[in-house]
Amino acid sequence: GTPLNVQPYARVKYVDRHSLEDLRKEYPEMAQRALVKPDIIDSGETLDSIPDGSLDFVVANHFLEHCQNLLGTLRTHARKIRPNGRLFYAVPNRDFTFDRHRPVTPFEHLVQDDREGPEQSRVAHYREWAALVEKAAPEAVAQRAADLQQQDYSIHFHAWDARALFDT
Repeated sequence: GTPLNVQPYARVKYVDRHSLEDLRKEYPEMAQRALVKPDIIDSGETLDSIPDGSLDFVVANHFLEHCQNLLGTLRTHARKIRPNGRLFYAVPNRDFTFDRHRPVTPFEHLVQDDREGPEQSRVAHYREWAALVEKAAPEAVAQRAADLQQQDYSIHFHAWDARALFDT
C-alpha cells in the first residue's frame, strides 16, 4: 500500500509475509496500485526476525483486521519496541468497506482467540468471509472457505465499526 509519511531522518524497514512478486500474484486486483517492496519477509503477527526491544516504532495500517490472534500480535509489537517506543495503527471502519455486512467482532472473541488459539475460529472466519464478503452461493460457501484457507489467503479475520473499536 501507500507508506505513511514519516520524518526524513526516520529509517524505515517494510515487512510483509510475501515478496512483492508474490503479493502481486495473490492480489491481482491490486495490479494498478504502487506497492512497496518489503525489506523483510516475515509474519507481521510474530516479527520473528526482529529482535525484542530493537525498534523505535511500528506502523501497521490496515493490518490488525488481518491478524488471527490480535491480542497476541499487540503484545508482540509492544515487545519489539524500545522503552518509550511508539505503536501506530489505522483500522478500517467496517461500515465503509466490503466488511459492512459482517458482524462486529466482540472483544470476547479476541480473548478467546488469544487463550485457545486462532485455529478454533479460523474455519468460521473463512466461511463468514465467503458468505458475507464474497457473496458465495450458500451451497458453495464451505468449499470456497476451504479453498481460501488452503491458500492461506489473508482475509479480514475481524471487523469493527467505530463504536466497537473504541469499546474494545
